[in-house]
Amino acid sequence: MLSDEQIRVYRRTGHLTVLDVFSAQQIEAALDDLAIWSEEFLRSLAPEQRDWYLDEDSSNEIRLRKLDNPVFHRDVFRELATDTRLTDMVRQLIGHDLSVFFSQVFMKPPDGGGPKPIHQDNFYFGPEDLDATLTVWVALDAATTQNGCLYYADSHQQEIVPHIAPTGQPFNLQIPKHLAEIYRMVPEPVPRGGVSFHHGNTPHQSAANHSDRPRRAAAFHYLRNDARLVSAALPYDDSMRVSIP
Repeated sequence: MLSDEQIRVYRRTGHLTVLDVFSAQQIEAALDDLAIWSEEFLRSLAPEQRDWYLDEDSSNEIRLRKLDNPVFHRDVFRELATDTRLTDMVRQLIGHDLSVFFSQVFMKPPDGGGPKPIHQDNFYFGPEDLDATLTVWVALDAATTQNGCLYYADSHQQEIVPHIAPTGQPFNLQIPKHLAEIYRMVPEPVPRGGVSFHHGNTPHQSAANHSDRPRRAAAFHYLRNDARLVSAALPYDDSMRVSIP
């Protein structure tokens, strides 16, 4: 369970990192399954989906960038997202009666795995209650400033600001540069097996991976079941929602 001080930090800053939530065995099991799933996914990936899931590095090598809905598709990730050590903390932050309505795995491979510009998750999700969502970011590898850890602005109490997407990248919604420049972004390294919670309004980003190691992570997006997504910027398939026991 989170301490009163940890909850105060989250309420004040819009983000909180907690160490050692998952065991080494749980993380290894997730990585083993991720390797199998990645191969299966690449074999079946349709040409028209390549821009959504693949990156091209500086040497023109095509590499997998992300996978969607691991909590729905893969048992091992569902076990992580429904682990009571995690869900008890989620309930402390946003309330009871929850679902994971969307989830992702970010691969960020070594030597150039791409950055993610500053954005707010609630712009993507469009919930009617801005406090009803919570993102839990799980470090499958240690996330450092060298391999592309998250950076946060302590600024979640503001309104959602307009986002734009580069031409041909509708999935890459981001706060325009002239607005993003006002934020003071602070790195938040997370050790393997640790998690970082953030509010849907909290501006955050990640840098490119300039190390020789991957920076794999899972993001579980929780929603209170008494709230709806009413103005989502991207489509989310409600049939893939996973209720939390």
